[in-house]
Amino acid sequence: MSTPTATTLPRTEQTGARTEEAAGLIGHARERIDSLDDRIIGLIQERMAVSAVIQEARIGSGGRRVNLSREMEVLAHYRDALGKPGTALAMTMLELCRGRV
Repeated sequence: MSTPTATTLPRTEQTGARTEEAAGLIGHARERIDSLDDRIIGLIQERMAVSAVIQEARIGSGGRRVNLSREMEVLAHYRDALGKPGTALAMTMLELCRGRV
């Protein structure tokens, strides 16, 4: 006997909902979230590529790899827009874009 997978379980069990109506709503919302996540990942990858161009130009001109004052601006922007968790998100994004310093 095989173990049921998410695709073979009833929608209410897949979503944790108690009604089919709620399960349908959750299913559609999850599809939107998955699409948004794909877009966010694409934007982060694009940001990483732009950051690499900036780093290359800065290093090529004899500058440092990282501009800490600019990073502080980015951290403040995310914090102001998203609160304290925004700072953690920005730190992760900056690490992805420049690597660990």
